[in-house]
Amino acid sequence: MALRKIREIGDSCLKKKCREIEKFDERLHTLLDDMKETLLEANGVGLAAPQVGILRRVVVIDLGEDEGMLELINPVITHTEGSVTDIEGCLSVPGKAGEVERPQKATVKAYDRNGEEFEFTGEDLYARCICHECDHLDGILYVEKVSRFVDMEQGEEE
Repeated sequence: MALRKIREIGDSCLKKKCREIEKFDERLHTLLDDMKETLLEANGVGLAAPQVGILRRVVVIDLGEDEGMLELINPVITHTEGSVTDIEGCLSVPGKAGEVERPQKATVKAYDRNGEEFEFTGEDLYARCICHECDHLDGILYVEKVSRFVDMEQGEEE
């Protein structure tokens, strides 16, 4: 496993639509393992492949100590419920945070590293994370959806 460099806002990689994974092979496994290590090192909740310069539809989400890492390959959001506005940040937009409206619950259909299809439903933070990371796969950054930026130290509007 290896740490990968997290691309930051302004990098053209973050604005491109990603291609689907077609081969569930050792290269994919290495990418997933590297992304998980990079995410943990950065103390983030989610990471999408374009954030490490790979234009493929791959996401990892840290579900916490009890649940471990969720790997989403070729994810498609199939259902959302509710609406919550909360503060969001991004590893690719360091030092910024803003209010973004997202679903309170999101169901995603995806494949695991072995090509097995599954569904996962996330609520609250995990619904937000699923939507945020899937946006990355389509070249969309959260800053494009912010209703207002906040000062991360004070929690006040900038």
